[in-house]
Amino acid sequence: MSTIKEVRTEIEQIDSEIMQLIHKRVGMAAKVLEAKKHDKININDPTQNTVVMDRAADAAIELNLDVSAVKEIFDILIRMNIERQHELRGEGNLP
Repeated sequence: MSTIKEVRTEIEQIDSEIMQLIHKRVGMAAKVLEAKKHDKININDPTQNTVVMDRAADAAIELNLDVSAVKEIFDILIRMNIERQHELRGEGNLP
């Protein structure tokens, strides 16, 4: 039987992995921006946003997760990536 400390340590490791994946995902913003420039696509691509949200919802259903919560998470991830692309173009939310 695991102690609460052991379980929390395991959760902390998972949280660290999630943070690394978020970092990696946001780090793709430069590649995405270059590809969008090449293909003459706006930074905010509603069609692709829908594709990502649908894919996330489908995965949530398959994994028996709360679809609404998963969609909220992916909405945040999409917004983070869009914001990062704007920053890379010199259009960030700087004071």
